[in-house]
Amino acid sequence: MSQTISLALDGLTCGHCVKRVKEALEQRSDVKQADVTQQEAQIVSDADAAELIATVEAAGYQATLKADDSYPKAEPLTATEPTPKALTTESFSQPAEKALPAHFLLIDGMSCASCVSRVEKALQQVKGVSQARVNLGERSALVLGNVEPQQLVAAVDAAGYGAQVIEDEQERREKQQNSARKAMRRFSWQAALALLFGVPLMIWGMAGDMMLNASNHSTWRVLGIITLLVMVISGNHFYRSAWRSLLNGAATMDTLVALGTAAAWIYSFSVVLWPDFFPLQARHLYFEASVMIIGLINLGHALEQRARQRSSKALERLLDLTPAQARVMTEEGESLLPVSAVQSGMTLRLVTGDRVPVDGEIQDGEAWLDEAMLTGEAVPQGKSTGDKIYAGTLVQDGAVRFIASATGNHTTLSRIIHLVRQAQSSKPDVGRLADRISAVFVPVVVAIAVISGLIWYLFGPQPQIAYTLVIATTVLIIACPCALGLATPMSIIAGVGRAAELGVLVRDADALQRASKVDTLVFDKTGTLTAGRPQVTDVIAWGDADRHTILQAAAALEQSASHPLAKAIVAEAGEAKRPDVEQFRTIRGKGISGILNDKSLLLGNVALMRDHHIECHSAQADIDRLTQQGATPVLLAQDGKLAGLIALRDTLRDSSRDALQRLHQSGYRLIMLTGDHEKTARAIAAEAGIDEVIAGVLPEGKADAIAHLQQQGRVVAMIGDGINDAPALAQADVGIAMGGGSDVAVETAAITLMRADLNSVADALALSSATLRNIRQNLFGAFIYNSIGIPVAAGVLYPLTGMLLSPIVAGAAMALSSITVVSNANRLLRYRPPRQQ
Repeated sequence: MSQTISLALDGLTCGHCVKRVKEALEQRSDVKQADVTQQEAQIVSDADAAELIATVEAAGYQATLKADDSYPKAEPLTATEPTPKALTTESFSQPAEKALPAHFLLIDGMSCASCVSRVEKALQQVKGVSQARVNLGERSALVLGNVEPQQLVAAVDAAGYGAQVIEDEQERREKQQNSARKAMRRFSWQAALALLFGVPLMIWGMAGDMMLNASNHSTWRVLGIITLLVMVISGNHFYRSAWRSLLNGAATMDTLVALGTAAAWIYSFSVVLWPDFFPLQARHLYFEASVMIIGLINLGHALEQRARQRSSKALERLLDLTPAQARVMTEEGESLLPVSAVQSGMTLRLVTGDRVPVDGEIQDGEAWLDEAMLTGEAVPQGKSTGDKIYAGTLVQDGAVRFIASATGNHTTLSRIIHLVRQAQSSKPDVGRLADRISAVFVPVVVAIAVISGLIWYLFGPQPQIAYTLVIATTVLIIACPCALGLATPMSIIAGVGRAAELGVLVRDADALQRASKVDTLVFDKTGTLTAGRPQVTDVIAWGDADRHTILQAAAALEQSASHPLAKAIVAEAGEAKRPDVEQFRTIRGKGISGILNDKSLLLGNVALMRDHHIECHSAQADIDRLTQQGATPVLLAQDGKLAGLIALRDTLRDSSRDALQRLHQSGYRLIMLTGDHEKTARAIAAEAGIDEVIAGVLPEGKADAIAHLQQQGRVVAMIGDGINDAPALAQADVGIAMGGGSDVAVETAAITLMRADLNSVADALALSSATLRNIRQNLFGAFIYNSIGIPVAAGVLYPLTGMLLSPIVAGAAMALSSITVVSNANRLLRYRPPRQQ
């Protein structure tokens, strides 16, 4: 028998998560219906609750059975049970972070993707953790869940790494910068020490002989001890990390370096101590290889660290937008206060050249503000009394006083920074594949090194022990899980940061991956393609009347109305003083009437005119023409005769035509989805250059229309701005919310545009494709490097060339592979979306 089971859900942060869980549940044959929100799921099913919970967890989220889950209840609600709450706009507009606290950690000791997997696993095993995202590029972790921060630190420590919790973005920035500077200095001097000793030693060996003999025995004994000291001083971090990993039953990139360099030194010093034990041909020494490998890898880390710092520049520039001080107006006058001391309700002053310290509303004054870093909009925006202003924007000209409305972490800028940080910590599916491979990479490499060495020992030429050492060491050194681990996070950090600079906020890396596959774009009409407010487009006058007379008479009738059409007429007529209308009357569904300057006026539709026996036949051609263009004709009659016609229409945004043409050229299928009448929708579509129209659709019908397109094999992005677009935004493969849209739309969408410009849609899609292309380039390069490098290091070319790869060359190649990956990712920071051809 079917029952309704209520599950509490955890880990759902957006509309796509809701969609994923809903689909997973509905794919079960024993589930008849599943209603899913970010917090809970109501499921009508024949299955047990445990089976449904397992299905949710298999989809990547958490679920628990809510108390009293059966409906209808056997007993009526008691006084202690809360009545079920209706779903309101506020239910949607609460950010996911409020329901699911986020903790940011800086991680110390990670060196490759194997470390990432280990730290993620340790964090996810902490009770209360919903999701843990570890970023190798920034050596950081973002943890979502109801958990004490110190529990997270303890879990990371137990895994063999170090961690510290950072709750403040500025504190995070300072600590990361300090850590990066220290790491660069440490890697630089360690590389310099190793190379200053290793290069002369290598040159001496190449010019002379690295073979041990009676004449140089004592010299090599001293050099061997010095080499050990240099290895310990320059490479101690490799050995410490490898030892910690060993104690925790794991293996990382540092394990490979430690094994390879230690094996080379131990073999060489064994030859020095017990030369008679080794055949004459096997008395080759590899002291220079050990220090050169450490020097080259440290140099690579230093260069990689410098390149990594560039990847976060976009986010750092956002942080730099907030000034240190603010001009606060008090009863005693004006004073400078730290921005951290500014509270909501305070009055602040801005002059030309100031950056806005907090969000607020202008009390008096006028100014032009540059909002480019916040919205991507290059043109300064005029602001006056009643307008909202945002932290981080720049006053280019003017002076205003404003009331602070949001401070600290509650400003728009702070929320943007938080969203960017969260997106940079996420991984697309292609990145998770790399993580799964990296988790077994190091043990596999060690196995390959052992097997290769064994083959050379059993079947290789004399001296077998020397060849065995060279092969095993070179395989261990050349294998680079670093490049594999950095391939995805570095591209995501750079791509999401660049998107923020272009005024595009990406919720997570999965959104980028899905957006790169989109082939169909579905646009809401009102507020998305159009400006969202009607404007006067035509004024036609008959008889003795003229345009000015018609507009002023209509505006006088409409001056007290709040209807959008009335506001448009008043705005078009200007701010001239108008006499009061006598005997004003509203005729429901048809229009209004009144007496102005002793003349009887009627303003409304054709039905109103016919009710008052006013002849409209002469105006019918104009009415039909304007209606076909998507306009709303409003007729004005004076003293019983038709005097004029005002056409109003929600016009296209200035950028819509060019942006849609640009998307057409990129090969996207463009569709308009609207609740408007077919005739109006087709008129707008023809003007905009959209080929396909789906009109007269209710909000729930919009989601069905998206689903129908998906059933045809289309990958769909929905672009909308209103509450009624939320179901379609959630249903689409990628939901894109327009800037200035409703909170519901923004919370449901995977991508949010900070400015109301459809060119941002084209920018977002182009950047998503560029980012995924960059990730694939990095992963391809890392896989190819290892696929070619490891066999070459194992000696597969020896039968053809008679040569083996030097461990020193292997160390240089390993360092270069990581630098190449990071440098390639940084190209995204300079990415410019293609414009219309």
